[in-house]
Amino acid sequence: MSIRPSFRLACALALGLTLAACGGDSTDSASEDTAAKQSDTGAEGSDDATSDDAASSEDMDDMDDPGSFPVTVDTAAGEVTIEEQPQRIVSLSPSATEILFAIGAGDQVVAADAFSTYPEEAPTTDLSGYEPNVEAIAGYEPDLVVISGDTADLTASLEALDIPVIDNPAPTTIEDGWDGMAALGIATGHPDETADAVADLRQQVEDAFADAPEGVEGLRVYHELDDTFFSASSNSFIGDVYAQFGAVNIADEADADGTGYPQLTEEAIIEADPQLIVITDQVSYTAEDVANRPGWSEVAAVQNDNIVTVSADISSRWGPRLPQLVSTLADAMTQVDEPANG
Repeated sequence: MSIRPSFRLACALALGLTLAACGGDSTDSASEDTAAKQSDTGAEGSDDATSDDAASSEDMDDMDDPGSFPVTVDTAAGEVTIEEQPQRIVSLSPSATEILFAIGAGDQVVAADAFSTYPEEAPTTDLSGYEPNVEAIAGYEPDLVVISGDTADLTASLEALDIPVIDNPAPTTIEDGWDGMAALGIATGHPDETADAVADLRQQVEDAFADAPEGVEGLRVYHELDDTFFSASSNSFIGDVYAQFGAVNIADEADADGTGYPQLTEEAIIEADPQLIVITDQVSYTAEDVANRPGWSEVAAVQNDNIVTVSADISSRWGPRLPQLVSTLADAMTQVDEPANG
């Protein structure tokens, strides 16, 4: 049977989840080091929400037994058929690892990549999603592998070994993310738990946005990923958080191709005069180092000491900790001394 994630969630539990339509981005243009630091940035689009209206009668029948197998799941890389509920999952995506544990599939995860540091019980190994070793992955005898981007034709290599692969990249918007979570719920046999988790996360995110004070609209923001000036534009879920606050993302002008993660120049950053600069705790430099960059002394964020360091894990990973990201960025924007129209 072929199940569309958004249809399964909306109908199986009648939660009325409004899942987003299409969109996509990729971090292929970013440096490999930046990609490794950011863990799970980059995405392909999810199914158009209107496709739910065209769900087949077979889908309707399957709603009565949402955990039945085999299932064919629509993913970023196309349809993937899973014959039986996976019992040995290898996750090569930190975001996917967090999601799997959040939806009740944690006990099925036998190995996770080196960047999967959360939750504590995750079976972190030295596996890599950026330099995948097919033999090492296969050594865990997985019946499902979850990735975030098909590096080195990993999908084809694993499928040749009859190992199904779910490509679950980071979404381009907050709304797009629910479909990716739904796909993992269906693929692992946990659609009910996933629907509950999505509903809860949705409410937490809405509450976090609602709690944000007024005054951040129009604030000029620069979210720096590394010292080569890659940034997160509004075509990424990170940038979508800023957009929903009404902030002005200075990276948008550089993202003509809609990758979500454009590389800026120092000249462009200085000219854009951001009022808030956000860096992560995974870079090898500090807020003070940023402030001391030649030519940056006239930037509003530098003059007003508005350079904030946030957790890279929370800020770069789509998943259960998204409400923390919204709250963290809300706090950072609220503390900006200079008025938004300054």
